Amino acid sequence: MDSAEDSLLDRIGPALSRLRRRTPASGRDLSRNLVLNLVADAPGELTVGGLAAEMGVAQPVASRTVAACIADGLLRRAASQADGRRTVLELTEAGEAERDRFAAEQRQAFEAITAGWSPEDRTQFARLLVRYTTDAGAWSRSRGGR
Repeated sequence: MDSAEDSLLDRIGPALSRLRRRTPASGRDLSRNLVLNLVADAPGELTVGGLAAEMGVAQPVASRTVAACIADGLLRRAASQADGRRTVLELTEAGEAERDRFAAEQRQAFEAITAGWSPEDRTQFARLLVRYTTDAGAWSRSRGGR
């Protein structure tokens, strides 16, 4: 790998950090959207503890976020189908609608930001970004959510 490639790869972390800060939403919306997406995209049932691990936060932080989502009618607690003693999280219809609304806002922002890009560049970047996040989730789960 040459020094130009090294330099580019060293800029990934700061670029991802800037990207998150520049997302057109409030911090509350970002947290809520993260929770809704994690619950919806979980490969199986998701508990508050599992959510905390996926978010990389302490369980009380995840609990407060979940409580706010429940109060807003976006999530509900349900008995696990695998173990009735456990409580899992599920999206409500309002939670699905909120997730769809936020995804539409993010798509509009993406299209505005990349308006000057070629259709090929836009599609390739979207495909690679989705692949990256999928692989990052698998990588995180393989490490135990650390």
